[in-house]
Amino acid sequence: MHGDARLSSDVAAAILAEVERGFAEQIGFTRELIRLPSLRGEERGVQEVIAGALVDRGYEVDRFTIDIDAIRGHPGFSPVTVDYSDAVNVVGVHRPREQRGRSLILNGHVDVVPPWPERGWTHPPFEPVLDGDWLYGRGGGDMKAGLAANLFAVDALHRLGWQPAAPLFQQSVTEEECTGNGALACLVRGYTADAALIPEPEDDRLVRANTGVLWFRVRVEGKPAHLRIGQQGVSAIEATFPLVRALRDLEARWNAERTNHPHFEDLEHPINFNVGVIHGGDWPSSVPAWCTLDCRIAIYPGTDPADAAREIERCIADAAHREPFLRAHPPTVAWTGFYARGYVLEAGSDAEATLATAHEAAHGRPLETFTTPGYLDGRVFVLYGDMPCLVYGPVAEDIHAFDERVSLASIRRVTGTIALFVAAWCGLEDRPATPSR
Repeated sequence: MHGDARLSSDVAAAILAEVERGFAEQIGFTRELIRLPSLRGEERGVQEVIAGALVDRGYEVDRFTIDIDAIRGHPGFSPVTVDYSDAVNVVGVHRPREQRGRSLILNGHVDVVPPWPERGWTHPPFEPVLDGDWLYGRGGGDMKAGLAANLFAVDALHRLGWQPAAPLFQQSVTEEECTGNGALACLVRGYTADAALIPEPEDDRLVRANTGVLWFRVRVEGKPAHLRIGQQGVSAIEATFPLVRALRDLEARWNAERTNHPHFEDLEHPINFNVGVIHGGDWPSSVPAWCTLDCRIAIYPGTDPADAAREIERCIADAAHREPFLRAHPPTVAWTGFYARGYVLEAGSDAEATLATAHEAAHGRPLETFTTPGYLDGRVFVLYGDMPCLVYGPVAEDIHAFDERVSLASIRRVTGTIALFVAAWCGLEDRPATPSR
């Protein structure tokens, strides 16, 4: 069967039925992944499980630690402030006997955000729980259900005796939640294709455009004093307040510019600024001598992160200049993670048309597109890999929050869509008798 955007109705029905037949095993594997707390710096364990699953399925497996020196000079690189010893990527490589279709990357990330405090969860965050249509657990929606869907979509084809008639790369990456350097490291290592698909939790829709993101740390030095003479000191914590207000004003100005940016003009608040972490002071009875704010802000596609960074630095410097103490003791700004551009997925590609056909067959309704004001690794493929990247995945709720959950029915539909997409985009050829599952 040659690479073709159209599958016969009998073939499509057989593929969807096979996805259904393997679905219980798929959810069991997803739950296994959720049980492994792949927080930043702790991803190696879950990556070993995924590597083992790929080996069992006959993929050639490439495990590698992100080499900062190899990607530091790339325009898509984000600054790193942590140890990368366990920042491991895994790529499963399938090559056909004879390439007749178009090559494909199926990408997903294993890193998850912290679940703390656990008391806010109905169930322990790393103990997956099924309740009706929902699978609960940190990382289930964002995005271990999508990673499993990539794997099991191709499994369905294997059980029917087929394999992709084009190179296919199963990528499991780290650092999506903080830098995007994992996907970038795969690209720099030489993994490219005619298209990529990332099943992030996007409510059964395709992402048309998304923002870039910057992470930065503001440090303020105060003047410590004992509280009995507290008026002689200057609280570094309180000295950050006017800086935060100034950054909120910058956020408002950038949001007011949304009408100048296609795909963002109808969003109420596309640019979101957040003070995510505060550290400061050393003792309740001492005026704080220091304070740091770890911040995140979005930028529009087409905005150079370096230009946005300079505007942020000017905003902070101007706000500090208006405060007598900060004028003499200016705050510092460091770039600590995401330094990433946004992107727009241009309409009209063959990849999108193929996905739309697959989606309609699996869901029974047309594919919708939308704009999201968050970071996605899709920017690596679109901006630097010169390939369409389809960010499209299941319905999930409360990602990055308590009781994160993902819809089982949606996972099933999305897995079916991916299987149909692989079959149509890559084409199919008979699968050798071994290895088998």
